Amino acid sequence: MRKLDTLRERRAELDGMLAAPEVIADQGRFRGLSIEYAEIAPVVDVYSRYRETQRAAIDAEALLDDGDAELRALAQDEVRRAREDLSALETELRRLLIPRDPDDSADVYLEIRAGTGGDEAGLFAGNLLRMYLRYAEGRGWQTEIMSANEAELGGYKEVIVKVSGHGVYARLKFESGAHRVQRVPDTESQGRIHTSACTVAIMPAVAAVDDVEINPGDLRIDTFRASGAGGQHVNKTDSAIRITHLPTGVVVECQDERSQHKNRARAMSLLKARLLAAERARQQAEQATTRRNLVGSGVRAHPHLQLSTGAGHRSPHQSHLVPTR
Repeated sequence: MRKLDTLRERRAELDGMLAAPEVIADQGRFRGLSIEYAEIAPVVDVYSRYRETQRAAIDAEALLDDGDAELRALAQDEVRRAREDLSALETELRRLLIPRDPDDSADVYLEIRAGTGGDEAGLFAGNLLRMYLRYAEGRGWQTEIMSANEAELGGYKEVIVKVSGHGVYARLKFESGAHRVQRVPDTESQGRIHTSACTVAIMPAVAAVDDVEINPGDLRIDTFRASGAGGQHVNKTDSAIRITHLPTGVVVECQDERSQHKNRARAMSLLKARLLAAERARQQAEQATTRRNLVGSGVRAHPHLQLSTGAGHRSPHQSHLVPTR
């Protein structure tokens, strides 16, 4: 309860800080405090309801010894309901107090790539994009198409979208992976069912430029003319940017903006997100390997396990496995 009381005091403190003119003028600080407020507010709200219900239960229990039988019956019902509510609120508090992923409040880069299935995979990629854009719209998030490589018959070979809003990564992070669909595509003339696949990657956007250090000498930056809509402008100006990170071979490009400077800034942000995601994947793989080496696979032939029969002529049924040292 002490931690919850501390959180309640902190929210009251944040209420005052967010209304201060000097904080409002500092957008970086204001954004950080707003994120903190949004994270603790649900916990404090549930805790307040818990305390109110607790007080109601105590008041109702005080009436259980009343001389009026009807009033005692009402008090019993009130106590029963209050205890049920307290149990539910306690469960909700436990859930809210589970440590969160530090990236849950981050914006994301959503990448969709057509895989197996040819033209139908491109159409499926377009369907996925529309689905995510409508979901984002329903939640009040902002979306920006960073780069798009359209397929010949519609849809996309590859499309990258930045999604901004509260709790975007927390909602979308489990969408990463391969997505498949089995259906009769528009490109099929004989009514046969096709299986098509797309890959989706959800990467948290790097909040600050200094979060990921990149040596400028490791970059190759190319400019080219943007493709797609834009009239004569795209035919005259090399505004699109392609950045190659030479040590890793990661390539990003951005052609959405007419300003080369803006496209470069967006491409750098995307590159940082990709490098950060790759580094985290490498660390997770190393941790998984270390864990396997420490605990073993559990199979009989695992090198970390040996069959020990102890001293003398023990029966095989009395043998046991012990870790090697």
